[in-house]
Amino acid sequence: MWHNTGAYAGIMPDGNPVQPDSHYEHPETKRRIRNLLEVSGLSESLVHLKPTPASTEQLLRFHTPEYLEHIKKLSDSHGGDAGGFTMVGRGSYEIALLSTGGVITAMEAVLNGDVDNAYALVRPPGHHALANESCGFCIFANGVISGLHALNECNVERIAYVDWDVHHGNSQETAFYSDPRALTISVHQDNCFPPGSGNIKDNGEGEGEGFNINIPLPPGSGFGAYEAAFDRVVLPALEAYKPQLIMVPSGFDAGAHDPLGRMIMHSEGYRSLTRKLMTAAQRLCDGKLLMFHEGGYSPANTPFYALAVMEELSGVKTGVEDPFYGLMSVMGGQELQPHQDVAISAAENLLDNIV
Repeated sequence: MWHNTGAYAGIMPDGNPVQPDSHYEHPETKRRIRNLLEVSGLSESLVHLKPTPASTEQLLRFHTPEYLEHIKKLSDSHGGDAGGFTMVGRGSYEIALLSTGGVITAMEAVLNGDVDNAYALVRPPGHHALANESCGFCIFANGVISGLHALNECNVERIAYVDWDVHHGNSQETAFYSDPRALTISVHQDNCFPPGSGNIKDNGEGEGEGFNINIPLPPGSGFGAYEAAFDRVVLPALEAYKPQLIMVPSGFDAGAHDPLGRMIMHSEGYRSLTRKLMTAAQRLCDGKLLMFHEGGYSPANTPFYALAVMEELSGVKTGVEDPFYGLMSVMGGQELQPHQDVAISAAENLLDNIV
């Protein structure tokens, strides 16, 4: 909660002719998730894992030494703009180490069988960070670094990412584009962020050809489109690849009312997708499923999406109802639309490339 992104007007820094308020990536949504877990009583039923900071060696599996030095210098002074809409506050370097380390801790607990599955509620996020530059509010590539740790240190040979954040998971794509040890799937709003990223034609190269799948859904997609994308592309891809660990960069910004997406997902939709992934994980990799927090910028709605997911992961129902679900579930366009079906059909054609 102490990663300080400063006075912004959304993504516009102080000094622009817009009255500043706060950066979109601020502590409140994450704080409210934790508060709802506690108020609902679910927190008492969960296994709490204490993170340790990621090591320099772990970070250097993906990031460059120059990039780490740049972030450390900003963090040790008074913070500043790291580039790519990403702010570093004083002390953010150490907090980002804990964020990455939290995902690694959760992953090791899953692989060791200490927990059935895990959700790493961490901040700052990571699925846009590149080797030598920050991007999209992300400082270190939490998911990539954790995946590389699994492949290099945990006797794991194949991992799969299913990124359901509304924005393209370019960090995983970049890291593993030519690496057959990872299947990288991103279900996102077409050409939302980063601009020009996440095209369906980007399917991997070299030894990694066929193992990167982008499913760019049209703006306005609801649960019907997401369910079809999972049933027709995501789950068959996992079945064909047979990972030993499924990792989910979990952004909730595809939810209706999110300021940074134009989709209309709802809490029961996220619950259903979680159930599908749990079933796939049970069949393919002894239930080894790890989710780690990315986006989600509506302080009112986001906590209920997270609660639904964590209820499903834990098998504990709190009885707390999402007060927004009734409104969102009847929004026009929740059913699969013809133009969305076309986009999903195009992605289905990529399944034959997984060999």
